[in-house]
This record gives sequence, structure tokens and C-alpha cells, in this order.
Amino acid sequence: MLADVAESVNRLSEVFQSVEARVAITALCLVAVFSIARTARYVQARLSTWMQPIWADALTTVGFVVGFFGAALVSVGVWGQADLANDAVSQVGLTSQAIPDIAFTLVVFVGTHVLIRFSRRLLGELQDSSHAVSEHQREITLRLTQVILWSLAVIVVLGVWDFDLSGLLVGAGFLGIIVGMAARQTLGSMLAGFVLMFARPFEIGDWIEVGDEEGIVTDITIVNTRIQTFDGEYVMIPNDVVSGNTIINRTRKGRLRLEVEVGIDYDADIEYATKVSKAAMGEVDEVLTVPTPQVITKRFDDSSIILGLRFWIDKPSARRKWRARTGVIQNVKAAFEDDDIKIPFPQRELMGREETDGFRTAERPDPSPTATDGGDE
Repeated sequence: MLADVAESVNRLSEVFQSVEARVAITALCLVAVFSIARTARYVQARLSTWMQPIWADALTTVGFVVGFFGAALVSVGVWGQADLANDAVSQVGLTSQAIPDIAFTLVVFVGTHVLIRFSRRLLGELQDSSHAVSEHQREITLRLTQVILWSLAVIVVLGVWDFDLSGLLVGAGFLGIIVGMAARQTLGSMLAGFVLMFARPFEIGDWIEVGDEEGIVTDITIVNTRIQTFDGEYVMIPNDVVSGNTIINRTRKGRLRLEVEVGIDYDADIEYATKVSKAAMGEVDEVLTVPTPQVITKRFDDSSIILGLRFWIDKPSARRKWRARTGVIQNVKAAFEDDDIKIPFPQRELMGREETDGFRTAERPDPSPTATDGGDE
């Protein structure tokens, strides 16, 4: 049967005998393959409006496979090389009885491709319809799905062709042991990446602090997390280090509370200073009015009473944080100066005990007379 097909295909070489014509037909076949690939995407989008997307993917994929093999047969036939292809197939051991196995193999691979495209579409719809699935989770899930489906497809195809899998499995086991011992840290980072994917302590664009590093998350992979610090540096942190440290996410709630400490004189009216501080903080544009700014009395310091000025900002970022802190400090200082509320410098007050009559000034002893002072000779 394959020989008859090869003979039929080789008749094209009798129709196109010149080298120029054969080259032109081969070029047209290549253009046809690319055109079919581009057309398949357009047709798939149109068919998705009339039927289920999975069936549209299946039809367009089958159409592309048929067009590809058709273009390949024409290219081989115009050069009269179908016999060589038939001989190569025969040497491999493929006969007419192997046609069902070939067809089943094609069905398995095409079906796997369709399922992967369906998974990508499904995950995209889940991400668009719900915030429960992040871009990072979608990418990781899609990659795992691809690996699992293609692995299963290869195993099924090898089983259909009576390939002995025992040696392959034993070799894969030894290879897994060697790779596991040689890449313990990498595997640990990958496992930590899966933990971060499902725990979701942060997402791309969040302002986080991990250990000594602080910045904006720019990328999350299975192996590492990349952040951009406020100094403009890009830092790549292994995921096992991220999961092993305390993670502070400053943007998760959409707002952030900041605190500035200021000292007032011991003679100042604390209640009045609190009122003035609240009014000054409320005049800063970056400070939220709800929750309202708060002032708490924190402690007795050496030279002053320390007040804690607490206020909130929304859409936390380093720029908004420092602008808010700068505005609060400037406004509170100006308000204290206008209301004669003293912010004291560090100072010490020395006092003597009453039982020792306080401080005493040491008296200078009179100098003893000498011979040159006119004493008795």
C-alpha cells in the first residue's frame, strides 16, 4: 500500500520536469504551510463563536496536520523521492500493518495538543473571571499540565509500538537520584516556588521586605523571586530563602500606616500638642482622613516627652511613603513653632542634694610665702 502511494506521488515529477518548476513548487509548499498555520488561527477564532472552543481547536489542528502532510508529499513527489522515503520507512519496520498504529499515534499527539490549548484557554478564563488565580499560578499550572500531558502521551505511544519501558524507567530512576543529589538547592527552591504559588504571600508589583532586602516584586519563577530595590538595583532571591524568612507585604491591604516620633518639652501641654499635631497631619495631601490620624503619648525621654504621630496612606509605595513622612514632619514643626510648643534639644539638668547643702564651690588655697615674697630672713 505504501509503495502504491509512493508511486502515485512520484508521478508529480513527470508533470514538473524542469528544476525551476520543482523549486517553485517546493517554495509554494513552504508558503502553503505557513499560510495554513496563520489561517488556522483565524478559522479557530471564528469557529469558537459557533461551537465549543475545544472542538474548534481539534478541527483546526487536524486541518493543519493534513495540510502539512499534503505539502510534504507534494514536495517529495515533485523531486521523485517518494521511493526513498518509502524505503526508509520500510527499513525502520513500518509496513501496511503499522498504519493503524501510525494513525493512533497521530491521534494521541493531536489530542494532547488540543487538550493543552484547552487548558490554556480554561486557565485564562479563570484568571479573567476571578482574582483567585494569579498570572504566576496560571503559568505554573500550565507548564505542569504540559509536562504531564506530553509525558503521558509519549508513554502511551511507546506502549503502542511495543517499546520496552523497563530499561527506560530504571534509567530514569537512577537519573532522578543523581539529579536530586546534585541539585538539592535547586530542587528546594522549586518546591518552595510551588509553596509560594499556592500560599500567594505576594504578587508582581507588591512592595515587600524579605530579610534585609526590600523593594517591588518584578518577577516570580519556580526557582527565584526578583525584586527591584528603591536604589534601582535588581535582586534575585532563591525561593527557598524567601519561604524561610519573614515576608512583610506592605501593599496587600492597599494602605499602610506610618509613624513619626516627635518630642515636646516637659512644660508643654500634652493635650494641646496632640490637638495641634492632628490638625497639622490632616493638612498633608498624602495622609488619609479615614482612618483619622492619631497621636499617642509613648514615653518619657531624657529631655522630652515623646509623641507618636500615626497616619495612613493608600496605594503604598516608597515615593508616597517618604512624601507623607516629609509633609508630616514639616507641617508639625511649623505648627509647633506657631503655637510656641517647644521641641527641646537634648539637655541635662544637674541638681545637688539638700542634705549636702547643694553644690559648693571649691575654695582656692592661699599660696605659701617664699623667700622672694619678702618674708623673714
